[in-house]
Amino acid sequence: MNATTQEQIARALGRIASGCFILTARAGTKRTGMLASWVQQAGFEPPAVSVAVRKGRAIESLIDESKHFALNILGEDPVAMFKHFGRGFTLDEDAFAGLDAKDCAGGIVIANRIGRLSCRVTGKHDAGDHWLYVGEVIDAEGDDAQRPYVHLRRNGMNY
Repeated sequence: MNATTQEQIARALGRIASGCFILTARAGTKRTGMLASWVQQAGFEPPAVSVAVRKGRAIESLIDESKHFALNILGEDPVAMFKHFGRGFTLDEDAFAGLDAKDCAGGIVIANRIGRLSCRVTGKHDAGDHWLYVGEVIDAEGDDAQRPYVHLRRNGMNY
């Protein structure tokens, strides 16, 4: 693939709008969360979503063990959550230190969200450098009064 084609692919991929979410999971006494932007509704009946997780992220082992995850949907002002979750966490670190967070079906729910989807994993697919998890929504809550955060990337070949 020549450089011009690669640049055009990067530019076009960057035009795909996405939101920002805090993906959480727990298994046994371990729990963690991470920023996720590659999330999409994947079905109506049953209701389902897909979420991409870079291979090797700490959350991968918890999702694989528990077969569940939760997505916290961020509102229009996600800066505090970007700062908190942006650096990533190991399983030995408390990803929720200093946050108002509690267990929910599928993972952890945080106070600074406009919605939450709890999901049961129905598939895990190899997508190169990421795993694509598909989850059936088993529980949810939402706030129609607030708008979700939406962004576009300049370059679709990196975060």
